[in-house]
Amino acid sequence: MALGEIFTAPIEGLVTGGAGLARLRGRPVFIEAVAPGDVITGKIIEEKSGYSRGELVNLVESSSHRVEPGCPLYGLCGGCNLQHLDYPSQLEQKERILRDTLRRIGKVEQLPPLVVVPSKPYGYRNRMQFHRLPHRGNRGETVGLIKRQSTIPLPIGDCPIADDPIRSALRKGTLTPPPLKDRFTVYGRGDLLLLEGAQSQGIVPMGDKKIRMDAQLFFQSNADLLEVLIKDLIRLARKADPTRAAADIYCGVGTFSVFLSDIFPSLTLVEQNPRSLELAKQNLAGKRAEFYPLSESEWVTKQKKGSQPFGFMVLDPPRLGLSSILRDYIAQRGPPLVAYVSCDPATLARDTKELVAGAYTLGALTLYDFYPQTAHIETLAFFERSS
Repeated sequence: MALGEIFTAPIEGLVTGGAGLARLRGRPVFIEAVAPGDVITGKIIEEKSGYSRGELVNLVESSSHRVEPGCPLYGLCGGCNLQHLDYPSQLEQKERILRDTLRRIGKVEQLPPLVVVPSKPYGYRNRMQFHRLPHRGNRGETVGLIKRQSTIPLPIGDCPIADDPIRSALRKGTLTPPPLKDRFTVYGRGDLLLLEGAQSQGIVPMGDKKIRMDAQLFFQSNADLLEVLIKDLIRLARKADPTRAAADIYCGVGTFSVFLSDIFPSLTLVEQNPRSLELAKQNLAGKRAEFYPLSESEWVTKQKKGSQPFGFMVLDPPRLGLSSILRDYIAQRGPPLVAYVSCDPATLARDTKELVAGAYTLGALTLYDFYPQTAHIETLAFFERSS
């Protein structure tokens, strides 16, 4: 197979990241902007060990799953990569990717029933990062999103995936960069609009609670689905011994712990970002909780051998998944029940393999489509110690 080779092939499905899978003489070829069921003419543009990358030259036969993108900037803006695919097919492909990854990397042959929770396909995103434009756009825009395969901002005057407060500000031209900020984050829900570098802190209603958060700190970007995930998390947490303590690792501003505090007598919160942990302290005011401004690995090294006060633990790591130190700690000394919120199927699968080897069973699995029109996959995995 040579660079520049032209080929014609059907698209079998999508892979992690949203590219389509074709095969040329049995070798996998990954192509962007295609749909399962397409027949395409492509060109080989890159060779890797075990696979190739191609680009779409011509759509020979269009898939029945193709739809007209909901945004006129789709393909130029780097924010979405699945708008050309109908929403039921997006969910189907994400479910298939998650199952395949857990079997292939995690070596989990018998998966529990997988629940898929959909979102509003558009108008769902509460938290977004924008960039200052070096010059105003054609319609007077002052902010942009990064262009696809670029580091240059694309002028944005509207965004159909944004929740109403953000979209309204974009349309009115009132979403302006704060002073001295070339890149900034906004959060909007209901009547609330927070802006990094300006009014960045506020109270977000979440179920029957109120969470203090800061736009410049991590917070889930689909509030409606976050409320569903929290309900499911609490349902699982109620299976634990309510007389024992619970731990919230990678706790952020303490969102999960605010709800877990209704179940458990005490909580341990671990968060490396001191600004996030300060908000967690405010959110847990009046509750019995211990706060550790440490990385998860640093926290593990401080745990006394033989001690295991926890009956339940929730983990919400970044894309890299659990650190090897924390993974070993849980596999060897973890609590009876563990809830793992994952934003990357590959690292979830890797960590699942280790936890199952450490006498845990994968007892429940839910896919939440936090980011429609993108290839992002969010999962809640529930582990039960079998011995």
